[in-house]
Amino acid sequence: MSPTSMDDGAVRQRVLLLDLDGVLVDTRPVMEEAWHSVTRAHGIDVPFEAYEQHLGRPFDDIMARLGIADAGRVHETYSQASQAASHLARHFNGMTEVLHAFAAADWRLGIVTSKPLNRAAPLIAKLGCPFATVRTPGGPGRGKPAPDPLLLALVDLAADPACGTYVGDMEVDHEAARRAGVRYVHAGWGYGRPGTPTPAIAHSPSDLLQLLDVSDESAPFVAGSLL
Repeated sequence: MSPTSMDDGAVRQRVLLLDLDGVLVDTRPVMEEAWHSVTRAHGIDVPFEAYEQHLGRPFDDIMARLGIADAGRVHETYSQASQAASHLARHFNGMTEVLHAFAAADWRLGIVTSKPLNRAAPLIAKLGCPFATVRTPGGPGRGKPAPDPLLLALVDLAADPACGTYVGDMEVDHEAARRAGVRYVHAGWGYGRPGTPTPAIAHSPSDLLQLLDVSDESAPFVAGSLL
């Protein structure tokens, strides 16, 4: 399926935006180890499962929801521990091949994550796929579940919301996509529930190809090629 023309004559560029944690990369072991470092260092009696329920939101927002003060110092500890435990992260099976198939089918790829860029960049680099935009906290706009990061990613790619699909694994991802006017697909292999109304669910990375009608007969992806 090739890009189509819109009513105003502009090319309809298909865009696939993806969350990072729980969608592209399995970082749960990293996050759990980092959170245990936080509880030890700051005497915080909050289990990892309580922290995990709020994944996808900005870190300060999660701290406020958990009733934890001095979020800046806690975040510093968490960030340092995450970097030390980064070797525990693993890419989900088949994800790299799926990304290459989308690229070969002329989709523009982007990442929208609540993970800071200094921790996200090494994980993204290991995927070996050229992303046309990466939106992380620290720039303009609000974090998820606000639509801002998704809309900014679309601005980066000069694409309309109607041309975009966001793949996430938490309810905040679903809400952000709804508020941005972007199609949402829930990564069933991730960490959270899809929320309501029930969206399309991909049970494995390869399911994305069928759900989004990407032909398996696309030209082979060549590393370093332009999207």
